[in-house]
Amino acid sequence: MTKYTVKKYNQNDYTVWNEFLAQAKNATFLFHRDFMEYHKNRFEDFSLLIFQDEKLVSILPANKVGNSVYSHQGLTYGGLVYSNKIKGKKVEAILDAVLFFLKENLLKTFYYKPIPNFYFPEGNNETDFFLFKRGAVLERKEMNLAVNLELPLQISKSKLKHFRRIEDLDLDIFEEEDFAPFWDEILAPRLLEKFNVKPVHTKEEIALLKQKFPENIRQYSVYQNDGIIAGITIFETENVVKSQYGATSKKGEEFRALDFLFINLIEKYKRKGKRFFDMGIVNEENDSGYHAGLLKQKEELGCTVYNQDFYKIDIK
Repeated sequence: MTKYTVKKYNQNDYTVWNEFLAQAKNATFLFHRDFMEYHKNRFEDFSLLIFQDEKLVSILPANKVGNSVYSHQGLTYGGLVYSNKIKGKKVEAILDAVLFFLKENLLKTFYYKPIPNFYFPEGNNETDFFLFKRGAVLERKEMNLAVNLELPLQISKSKLKHFRRIEDLDLDIFEEEDFAPFWDEILAPRLLEKFNVKPVHTKEEIALLKQKFPENIRQYSVYQNDGIIAGITIFETENVVKSQYGATSKKGEEFRALDFLFINLIEKYKRKGKRFFDMGIVNEENDSGYHAGLLKQKEELGCTVYNQDFYKIDIK
């Protein structure tokens, strides 16, 4: 009889965890322990490893708050990560093993946010049905906007008109190794001015992550006369490019420098064979639940909506 066992991650599992990620069918570099642990002091880690007859078949990046477990609050997305050969019936058994382990450890609630489907050609829906059958409720949805790079681009005529005008303004796009110009001169001051918030990553944290993941984290900046006026920080995975941060100065707004950079990067990564350009969510704390201007802006750059679901399940 097949036996599934679950254990909580500890530092001795570092190599086993990362080696598993390298052959998993629904993983990205965000689940590597070097990425997860840059902010380990902010979260109580409760990541899990799931074994089938002593063979590792799944992992769960997670953290714990009180008597609740989240997959994982410090990551854009999460959920159970599976080895290549895992099919539906085993997904069900793995989920049950995790829920039983949480119950044994006196946890009351499990919050689950899977990776959006467009990150993987084969999708990422295996767990959803079994969550539903075990009483999970859809706690919230987020509108995630992304450009399907495998289809003809649908950038609006007005964006393209301004793009052609901007091309004559002698703006330069550079890929930079140093995040300081963008963070210090554009991103941090603009976020503070417009939203009274700071970037999720400090300049030192993003530089450290870039050092550990040089092929996955990139900084593109727009300059005019040696002065930076806009920038986009990219998180690049096998199939998807995500604009983790995008901002422009007031001068850059006059030139529409951020649109100029977005369109150039969309075309660049389409040529490179990426499947999607992910521009993130547009949710906002207001009556409608979303930022109408941001939604319009991203749709005009060719995005369509790919909802991301967030589940809550009471441990019984």
